[in-house]
Amino acid sequence: MTVTAPTRPTTRADHRTEVVPLTALDGRPLTLVHVQGRHPPTRGPVLVVHGAGVRAELFRPPLPRTFVDALIDAGWDVWLLNWRASIDLDPVPWTLDEAAAHDHPAAVRHVLAATGADELSAVVHCQGSTSFTMAAVAGLLPEVRTVVTNAVSLHPIVPRFSTFKIGRVSPVVSRWLPHVSPAWGDKPEGVLSRALVLAVRATHHECDNTVCRMVSFTYGTGWPALWSHANLDAATHDWIRGEFAEVPFTFFHQMDRSIRAGHLVPVSDLAGLPASYVAAPPLTDARFVFLAGEDNKCFLPDSQQRSYDFFAAHRPGRDALHRFRGYGHLDVFLGRNAATDTYPVILEELAT
Repeated sequence: MTVTAPTRPTTRADHRTEVVPLTALDGRPLTLVHVQGRHPPTRGPVLVVHGAGVRAELFRPPLPRTFVDALIDAGWDVWLLNWRASIDLDPVPWTLDEAAAHDHPAAVRHVLAATGADELSAVVHCQGSTSFTMAAVAGLLPEVRTVVTNAVSLHPIVPRFSTFKIGRVSPVVSRWLPHVSPAWGDKPEGVLSRALVLAVRATHHECDNTVCRMVSFTYGTGWPALWSHANLDAATHDWIRGEFAEVPFTFFHQMDRSIRAGHLVPVSDLAGLPASYVAAPPLTDARFVFLAGEDNKCFLPDSQQRSYDFFAAHRPGRDALHRFRGYGHLDVFLGRNAATDTYPVILEELAT
């Protein structure tokens, strides 16, 4: 099915935005951001989930056409989730287990109750993707029809230097700091964060945006790590200064264990979550669409290839994989040409 844009595309000025309080199943306060356009949606709800240390607004950068615009124009009822990793919420130590067991099931139930729909689709990114996939594979999201997952799902594979940073550097830094924040690039908090910023400035010379440079130090191995500068326009590159903040070391500790295992591993014993996510077939009927930027320097594209292979081994022909040349981690959504390069693929898969 081909998705065509309306005669006059939606812009941010057309958005009708409502922030809806949501309570996770363990009592943690979250929010959903419900966004609609000029006209009522003609399709069902789609839940869009951000990664670690960012927020729902990640999908509404200062581009002429954002991913949210594209969803609205395709008729979707758009719900953006601020889960416990969101910088719009009070910072807390968190794990992927908690998000999988408590946040995503609560969000899916709320959206279905609010819309009266029997099922929904989801577009999930990075650690929103890992935790959402964990919940789906565990059988906690039976109402989800399609999951489009970007960058990483069940198998985190990272560059060699990232393995060193997360395995060797993070444990040392975590003795002194509860979290790391790319926002320190503009506003350091204390002596230790200032020292870390100075170290990043000394080793990252790819641009004059210190938050951008801190993002690369925090999340990958690259100069920059989460995007190509050629893919970001000047307004978006400046906008990211306000879109990254605290990430707790509880997350990095879990990711370290998962990287060493070659797949996601639980770090807590929460009801409904399995001891292994790869020891048995996925307990979900949702169709999964795996997206991978060929230039991703945070999670290598083989991360998504391996997860696709895992799903295909259990249900061949059901799921899909797309690898985007010239794209990395976040420029799949934030790139200046994403509206013509990547959005149509996502819309096509959601409509399938």
